Amino acid sequence: MRKFLPWIIGIGLVLILFFWIKGINNSAVSLNQNIEEAWGNVETSYQRRNDLIGNLVNTVKGAADFEKSTLTAVIEARAKATSIQVDPTNITPEQLAAFSQAQSGVSSALSRLLVTVEQYPDLKANQNFLKLQDELASTENQILTARTRFNEAVKPYNTHISTFPNSIFAGMFGFQKKEYFKAVEGAEKPVEVKF
Repeated sequence: MRKFLPWIIGIGLVLILFFWIKGINNSAVSLNQNIEEAWGNVETSYQRRNDLIGNLVNTVKGAADFEKSTLTAVIEARAKATSIQVDPTNITPEQLAAFSQAQSGVSSALSRLLVTVEQYPDLKANQNFLKLQDELASTENQILTARTRFNEAVKPYNTHISTFPNSIFAGMFGFQKKEYFKAVEGAEKPVEVKF
């Protein structure tokens, strides 16, 4: 029995090491899945807004002799925003910046549209328009919540793969730090609307 004791201890240590490393990897995989789910929710919220914008633009077009450049700006901003794709498995700062910039363009164009609408009393009384406007406000809140939850999902993942000794194995398994969703530069300033 004594001659097997070193083997038993060695096998025990190998198994402990294996399960420890497996735990590090599986935790990182699970946390990464949370990030991908949270990013999916961000994209879903933005998609809802883009869908509502299409309905809003059509309602405005039908109800007012409207300034075409404002409608065109909204339509173009929406098209640009829907063309930018972010891979949730490999979110880079550049991808997030491009996505944020495109979504900021939609927000800006939409703000100009809603302020310009104030000049049309018939449109302001249109029930379809009012409903769409309420839906849009609700969707903006959903977007904020989804972006916040995305950042909340990124934090434990980044902490997990950055702490020692997890950082040693995380790099070996290909896990890299994820970027937080940040506001675009200048977002702290109010949108300037000119007529």
